Amino acid sequence: MKGLTPAAILRGLAVGGLIVAWALLAHYGSAGNAHSDFSVALTIVPILALLIILLWRVGHAWAIALGGIALLAGLALSWPVLRQNIALLYYLQHLGTNLALAALFGRTLLGGGEALVTHFAKLAHDGQISPAKTRYTRQVTVAWTSFFLLNAAISSLLFGLASPAAWSIFANLLSLPLLALMFAGEHLIRYRVLAADDRSSMADTIRGYRASLRRRKPQ
Repeated sequence: MKGLTPAAILRGLAVGGLIVAWALLAHYGSAGNAHSDFSVALTIVPILALLIILLWRVGHAWAIALGGIALLAGLALSWPVLRQNIALLYYLQHLGTNLALAALFGRTLLGGGEALVTHFAKLAHDGQISPAKTRYTRQVTVAWTSFFLLNAAISSLLFGLASPAAWSIFANLLSLPLLALMFAGEHLIRYRVLAADDRSSMADTIRGYRASLRRRKPQ
């Protein structure tokens, strides 16, 4: 692909491999086949990573230290309860992720603002896109919002009505293929409804995003 270096491709493959490995381990744990301590640790690792990043960005040593102590104390106190509610932990993580992504896309549709996918498209085209692409990218933003909300609804129904193993197949094993199908479907539709000048690849969007970050840095 144009603009992608071998190093970038290798990084992408490594990240993809880690995601697939995590999904398989999560399925193994949420279906009740793994040791409870391992399952809890696997569930909270992404949350801890996010919290650590947020603490690090605070920049104050005392805040990082106090936050770290609070995290460790909270984990120690809640660990016995977490071990008894492993399936619920995985469900809440899956539900929260999909609702957060739905909110990320959906909030940009409110108030007549710029839709998120429209923003990405402008990054890939130096801030200028046609009215046809503006309409299309807004519709794509609606589609992604609906996709994540539907995922959350199906996850909740399966968690409440089916076995943990059946829920885990959907939440942990089918999430990535469904996401890939959504990307592929949108890609095919884009090439059918948009003119050639309006089309943009993922690499184009990434380059545009990096360029926007460079422009925001203080001189």
